[in-house]
Amino acid sequence: MPSQSASKEETSLFAEFSSPTYEEWAAAAIKSLKGKPLERLTRLNDESIEIKPLYTRADTAVYTHPHTIPGRTPFVRGVEPDGYLVRPWLVAQELAYPTAEQFNRALRYDLERGQTAVNLRLDPPTRAGLDPDQAQTGKVGWRGVSLATIEDMATALRGVDLARLPIYMRVGTAALPLLALLAAWMQRQGKDAAQLQGCLENDPLGVLTHEGTLPLSLNQAYDEMARLLLWAEKHAPRLHTIGLHSYPYHNSGANAVQELAFTLGNGAAYLRAMGERGRDANVTARRMMFHFAVSGDFFGEIAKLRAARLLWSQIVAAFGGDEAAQKMKLHVRTAVINKTVTDPYVNMLRVTTEALAAALGGADSISVAPFDEVIRPPDEFSRRIARNVQIILQEEAYLTRLLDPAGGAYYIEYLTNELAHRAWALFQEVERRGGMLAALQAGFPQELIAEESKSQVDKLAARKDVLVGTNLYANTEEVLLENTAVDFTAVHQQRTQQIENYRTHDDDPLAHTAVLQMLNRMLDAPPEEMVETAIAAAQSGATLNEITRTLRINDGERPSIQPVTLHRRAAPFEELRRLAEAYEEKYGRRPRLFLANMGPLRQFKPRADFARSFFEPGGFEIVYSDGFDDGDTAVAAAQAVEPAAVVICAADEVYPEIVPSLARAVKEKLGEDTAVLLAGRPGEHEALYQAAGVDEFIYLGANCYEVNNWMLASILDAD
Repeated sequence: MPSQSASKEETSLFAEFSSPTYEEWAAAAIKSLKGKPLERLTRLNDESIEIKPLYTRADTAVYTHPHTIPGRTPFVRGVEPDGYLVRPWLVAQELAYPTAEQFNRALRYDLERGQTAVNLRLDPPTRAGLDPDQAQTGKVGWRGVSLATIEDMATALRGVDLARLPIYMRVGTAALPLLALLAAWMQRQGKDAAQLQGCLENDPLGVLTHEGTLPLSLNQAYDEMARLLLWAEKHAPRLHTIGLHSYPYHNSGANAVQELAFTLGNGAAYLRAMGERGRDANVTARRMMFHFAVSGDFFGEIAKLRAARLLWSQIVAAFGGDEAAQKMKLHVRTAVINKTVTDPYVNMLRVTTEALAAALGGADSISVAPFDEVIRPPDEFSRRIARNVQIILQEEAYLTRLLDPAGGAYYIEYLTNELAHRAWALFQEVERRGGMLAALQAGFPQELIAEESKSQVDKLAARKDVLVGTNLYANTEEVLLENTAVDFTAVHQQRTQQIENYRTHDDDPLAHTAVLQMLNRMLDAPPEEMVETAIAAAQSGATLNEITRTLRINDGERPSIQPVTLHRRAAPFEELRRLAEAYEEKYGRRPRLFLANMGPLRQFKPRADFARSFFEPGGFEIVYSDGFDDGDTAVAAAQAVEPAAVVICAADEVYPEIVPSLARAVKEKLGEDTAVLLAGRPGEHEALYQAAGVDEFIYLGANCYEVNNWMLASILDAD
């Protein structure tokens, strides 16, 4: 009978293969680099972490977290011991429609087709506790539902069983008033609030970061947060009443270290504030849900979510929380910052990798944005594609059959550890500065994010980073998607009329008296009864703002800071395309750019292809010639197409001979306003070329955005 060790060797799938050493791999890699050092393959990512081309067991040998199991501290590998095997992540798609009727129609349709949670995104006035007739036109219904009454809540959730489905509500600073409307509707349905599950995404510091101000004092916001915690402990044990968003940081350009440190800093601030109000960490942490954004750095985003759980476990433990309280509840949404208006179908591919990263990172619920999110309200098609991304990952990629499939991958474990250590150091720096509020008031997070954002913008402009279809591989023949814009004026008028009718329904004085009585009871209610009296007021007909105003009647000073700047990285390049479209509207064609390709194909093609890809993001019509033997023929061909600019394309060795005469000829024959550019670095001949009339040089690493912007601005100014 063979020995046990021999049996294992014979049955090993890899027994017939030798195991190369790192040194052997390094030697082969250096050979493929033609003797250049291996360090050429190493780079720094946005977090200044050194990324090597290969990772081995030695890179993670000292780490302890890869050897833990799912469901155990520090929860790097997930908070549930069975992962997704018993309960897959929730498909919690946002439905950004302006009215309750439209939201309900889309929700019920999607719930029948794979959505497994209600994600009720509210418009800015609702999140601020305003009724629609108190809000500006353009804000009511903007990127979310307008709600103000129990009837609105009933319309939005008609036919939806919240005993079975979790609900996520982006409530801004109006968590308690909106909970009152929701719970009042539940009571009207004859259902117990104990059935509620999901999250009221109450995040005052997140709102302050995003908007720069709050419609209430932070002390009042924390008082309301504490009252909701107390109420939920007694009446809705499965409902999270604090939702911390990384979105303001991520979508303003923060890197992963900053996003982790500042979001977790908000969490620590809430633990501290609730502790000051008599709520210990075990109570508060169990009511918290984190909402992280993910974008294009696939492996980095997986590591970020794993690091978030590790760090949160450490923070809650420091506040005295037990193992159950240290579990991070995690919702993940695809980011906005990297989505594009141009070539929008590429967004489908972006959200696919982002959803995969969210699932591999251990999200409890995921929202995948429709590919046209930044252009228009979604239709059934774009919602279906986004929803099915998640369903394919669950049903066809079988991710729900694995426990922590990313665990043990040397690169991911290395990234997780590096992000955690760097984020922890930044988190501690925030704490040393007095916590997140003090840091925000001093502008510390804003300054770091602005620096990081500028770095990202610069890399995109120079095409060191790529947005496919925007700054590289742009489709100049693209017909942009139609913007089926919402008529916000009509929405505002409709909602104003509805709320006015609601307040005066039937002109019943008894109804008005009941509302006033309930609001007066709120004024006198002790903190532990405040939520119940607010629910009773909503049940009697009080509006969102009436409840909000009553809660805050004696409120104090409201905080104010410099907000972060939310943006999309593609926006500057999209503005270039709009300038080209403005030219086309005026002249019937896009601005034309002529490639003066000199010599044989092998001589000009690399430069000509580069020049075409360099100017396509600006929306130029590129005239790609077959090649010319002399300058006179090239200039004559350029005259025939009346270009706005001529780009000379050839090899470096022939440039000194042909460029001076060719550039002068272009200026003489086509006019001084015709820009002349040279494809390639000028080197020692720069002064010679400029004296002959060359206006600009394009090459690998040149600022693609600035050159295109200069060209378009010059053309439009000349007109």
